[in-house]
Amino acid sequence: MPSATELDPRTLRPNRFVDSDHPAVVEFARKIAADLPPREAAVALYLRVRDGLRYNPWRVGFRPEDFTASSVLLREPAEGGHCIDKANLLAASARVLGIPSRLHFANVRNHIGTAELERHLGTDLLVFHGYTELWLEGRWVAATPAFNRELCEHLGVDVLEFDGETDSIFQPFDSSGARFMEYVEDHGSHADIPFETMLAQWRQHYPHLLERGTWPTRPVRVG
Repeated sequence: MPSATELDPRTLRPNRFVDSDHPAVVEFARKIAADLPPREAAVALYLRVRDGLRYNPWRVGFRPEDFTASSVLLREPAEGGHCIDKANLLAASARVLGIPSRLHFANVRNHIGTAELERHLGTDLLVFHGYTELWLEGRWVAATPAFNRELCEHLGVDVLEFDGETDSIFQPFDSSGARFMEYVEDHGSHADIPFETMLAQWRQHYPHLLERGTWPTRPVRVG
């Protein structure tokens, strides 16, 4: 297990997409958790990102500027954000407060509430789902702030909590025992969004969207 001095220094620095030096991101993080110890700060940031930004899988762009943490904060609140938006905002906010962070990506199958999106994508595979990893008390801890509380209640799945000590990734089954989230392929951890790799994956799995140059744009009705 690496010590704090052995951590990749990029997990603490602002970069192309995790722009933790942007004034909007700095203000956001400090307002929520500036005076808290690291683990408590991480939990406070997680809850604010999870429930303060509505999950919207229809709000996806193909331009680099669509993926910065600051762009998530500066857009209209009603637009919400997809999983990468929310994971990146949590990662950037953590770095503002001196908490090392990185982004983890995986291909998943979400078996609840995605039928309409799947019709547009042409597959039930959601490629490059993103979540956050935070360095807390000597270890990396996973945090998945994607689904806000209202959406979980609508879908009938437990709200995904985070305590700063236990990995928080989507559960395989909902509260009734039905299949919920299935992790299919892992793309590993990254200090920044691997934008070109992500686009290549989308081009492979969603060629019609990349050729058209736009993601489906139907707004989410719930959550």
